[in-house]
Amino acid sequence: EEAYPDMDEFAADLSRVYAEEVAELAAAGCTRLQLDETNFALLCDENLREAARKNGRDPVAMVRSGVGIINNLVASAPAGISIGVHSCRGNYRSAWISAGGYEAVAEMLFNELKVDTFYLEYDDERSGELSPLRFVPKGKTVVLGFVTTKVAQLESKDALKRRIDEAAKYMPLEQICLSPQCGFSSTEEGNELSIDEQWAKMRLVVEVAREVWG
Repeated sequence: EEAYPDMDEFAADLSRVYAEEVAELAAAGCTRLQLDETNFALLCDENLREAARKNGRDPVAMVRSGVGIINNLVASAPAGISIGVHSCRGNYRSAWISAGGYEAVAEMLFNELKVDTFYLEYDDERSGELSPLRFVPKGKTVVLGFVTTKVAQLESKDALKRRIDEAAKYMPLEQICLSPQCGFSSTEEGNELSIDEQWAKMRLVVEVAREVWG
C-alpha cells in the first residue's frame, strides 16, 4: 500500500518490466514466449472472486487490468516473437489452488487479450465445461491441457479423442492443440510422478496428436 497506493502505477511499472524482459529474450534469440498467468484462472473460482470483492476489488476490473498489462507487453514486443498465455490453476507437488469454469473470464480473455495462443488446463472437472471455447475468434490457437501432470495414470487415447471432438463443437479443430495441463515440475519439488511416467505422458500426447491431426 505504501509503494503502490494507486494500482494503475503498479500496472504501468509491471508493463515496463515485462517489456524490458521480452526485449532481452528476443535479443537472445527467443521466438516463442509463454507467459504463466495465474490470475485469470484464479478469477474463474467464485470463492476467490468473492474474496476479492470483500477486499474491495472488482473481479472484472482485475481481469481487465491483467489483459491491459499483457496487451502493453504484446504491443511493445519486437517483431518475430510469438506470445501465448498459460492460465495456471496451481501445480505444486500435484496440488491445485483454484477451481471453476472459464465462463467467467472467457469472452474478455479470448477476444481482448492480443496474444496468439492460449494454454488452458482442462485435466479434470475443476476446469468446468468446454463451452467457453465458443468465444475463441478465428486466428487464435487454444492448447487444451487434457493430459494431467498431477497423477501417473495414463489417460486413454479414446477418452482424449472424445474430448477433442467435443471441443471441436465450439471452435475449429485446426485451431486446437493437445498438451499436458501444466508443467511436470513447476517448483523444484516436482509433481508426484517419476521421470519415466512423465515421458509416458509426453509420448501419449504426441501419439494422439498425430492420430488426430496427422
